[in-house]
Amino acid sequence: MPEGDVVWAAARRLNDALAGRVLTRSDFRVPRAATADLTGRAVREVVPRGKHMLTRVDGDVTVHTHLRMEGSWRISRASAPLPRSHKIRLVLANAEWQAVGYSLGVVEIVRTSQESRVVGHLGPDLLGPGWDPAEALRRLRETPERPIGEALLDQTLLAGIGNYYKAETLFLRGVDPWRPVGEVADLDALVELARSLLDANKERVDQSTTGSRRPGETAWVYGRHVCRRCGGRISRADQGGQTQERVTFWCPACQPRGS
Repeated sequence: MPEGDVVWAAARRLNDALAGRVLTRSDFRVPRAATADLTGRAVREVVPRGKHMLTRVDGDVTVHTHLRMEGSWRISRASAPLPRSHKIRLVLANAEWQAVGYSLGVVEIVRTSQESRVVGHLGPDLLGPGWDPAEALRRLRETPERPIGEALLDQTLLAGIGNYYKAETLFLRGVDPWRPVGEVADLDALVELARSLLDANKERVDQSTTGSRRPGETAWVYGRHVCRRCGGRISRADQGGQTQERVTFWCPACQPRGS
């Protein structure tokens, strides 16, 4: 699933193409919004909120989208022919540019004044202008018994971290993914590291937490078989509740049980 840095970059590209321009086409290819027509309205801005995206349009209208697992946005000149694809969920275009959303997991229209209905449950956004580390830490510490690997993925605690940054952050801090939140030493430093990794990658095409951009060298443990630091075997296991279970990667040597 695309993480906060990917959504931040996508929102910036959409904002550059759409903000301040009047829509000449809006094509919603989802049942609940199929009859909506925003042509003639100007896009005010496109902003990210964790893994969510909010396209604000004149008239107290917000188009709320979420990439989920496979979603993406592609931007082209307005004169370019629209691809024929059953994966297209939304088209927003003006006289210069067209933005096409593929396989979007969420496409809905809400009132801008009521955006809290769709993003109000989210915790502080690690890449947002209103990032509040104290509030994020407060929320994390409300369930001290919860495994840190689960807590970091809970978007109601802090928004933007996905499986990749969870695994890489815990590795770099030498923390066992199953260690309870209340037993994690220097939790504020761990959260700040996660924010720094997201921030460092938000303007890159390819994510990297190692400093290397070479294929196979961009991650310490995520998706790997051996640890880049010690050469030991990487472990992987499902973690989380039945509806939120995700595979976790860690190095037993660098992140021993109880660390």
